[in-house]
Amino acid sequence: MRARLALAVSGQTCEVREVVLKNKPQGLLQASPKATVPVLVLPGGQVLEQSLHIMLWALAQHDPDGWRTPSHGSMEDMLALIAECDGPFKQALDRCKYPSRYPDAPIDAARAQAMAWLSALDARLFTQPHLFGSHAALADMAIAPFVRQFAGIDADWWAAQPWPHLQAWLAQWQAAPLLASVMHKLPAWVDGTEGVRFPHPQGIWAPEGCDGNPTAPLLGGQVERRVRSR
Repeated sequence: MRARLALAVSGQTCEVREVVLKNKPQGLLQASPKATVPVLVLPGGQVLEQSLHIMLWALAQHDPDGWRTPSHGSMEDMLALIAECDGPFKQALDRCKYPSRYPDAPIDAARAQAMAWLSALDARLFTQPHLFGSHAALADMAIAPFVRQFAGIDADWWAAQPWPHLQAWLAQWQAAPLLASVMHKLPAWVDGTEGVRFPHPQGIWAPEGCDGNPTAPLLGGQVERRVRSR
């Protein structure tokens, strides 16, 4: 999701190819032998295999909303907080969301670990509307999807937690038109067929037509997504 957000806000035109990961197509395996998603194949053949790397590449092309330049702190500060999210918090999230996959990991310990980190985010948001100041930046967009996943495990439990600033921050992010513009469901892609133009000029998904020839592929998502950016 976060790769799509950065591609959309930066105005990169892509071809998205959603694939069922239980039946990985040759197109994904050829682009990235490790066959994880998302994957972005750039026009020169360079392959980006991490969603954060895709975000950074897209924003380096065009950053109209200043995601790389927070009003407080630096890019290094944002990357450090994102690393906490992608590491310890994501590990705790997975153990809370999929306890059957981790039978030897106590769910109470994982929940406590996640709660401690989320409490720190709530405290950070006490004095500012976004994680690094007055406007949404890379850290907000990279971290919010994972906080959303945690909140979705039990919506009633989430609403009952003493995190008013974090809850308001997440609600604002979820209500933003940008998120809605990248959340459309796509049909599973089959080798040899065209993908879907992303983002669509009218904010809807449509098969790619005669209005351009994308030159760089992205593959990613829960089903696989292949995107070509031009």
